[in-house]
Amino acid sequence: MRLKGKVWKFGDDVNTDEIIPARYLNMTDAKELSLHVMEDIDPDFVKKISPGDIIVAGKNFGCGSSREHAPLVIKTVGIACIIAKSFARIFYRNAINMGYPILECEEVIKISEGDMIEVDLSTSIITNLTKKEAYKARSFPEFIHNIISAGGLMNYVMKKYAGM
Repeated sequence: MRLKGKVWKFGDDVNTDEIIPARYLNMTDAKELSLHVMEDIDPDFVKKISPGDIIVAGKNFGCGSSREHAPLVIKTVGIACIIAKSFARIFYRNAINMGYPILECEEVIKISEGDMIEVDLSTSIITNLTKKEAYKARSFPEFIHNIISAGGLMNYVMKKYAGM
């Protein structure tokens, strides 16, 4: 699977309160909630992005509380994937469990906001089309690829154990 989009860049330690502020967590509709993604970092973020765009960030993306709303609203707003130097453990698991592609890559510092990149999820190769460079992200084990391909952990389990 290949994803191609414009980069929106964030720094280190973007926490779940910055991804989706707690004051909106009384909403139950993911689409309505997603209108507030990254609002406290960039109030116009949702107005500027297009479906298929990609977030690139530094280390420890998704730190803070364990709310699964954070990867859910990023996915719902149409961001194709997130590439970061590293992810907070619980954000990482929440994203994988919902089948949302995330990649860890040491070379994210070379990617600039506005660059067009292509991500090959099967090889973990990130191609910076703007700078004509390629970077290798950390590869997932096969079972995690299978969870993402199935659309999340629940779909994976149902598919794997259907008919048993």
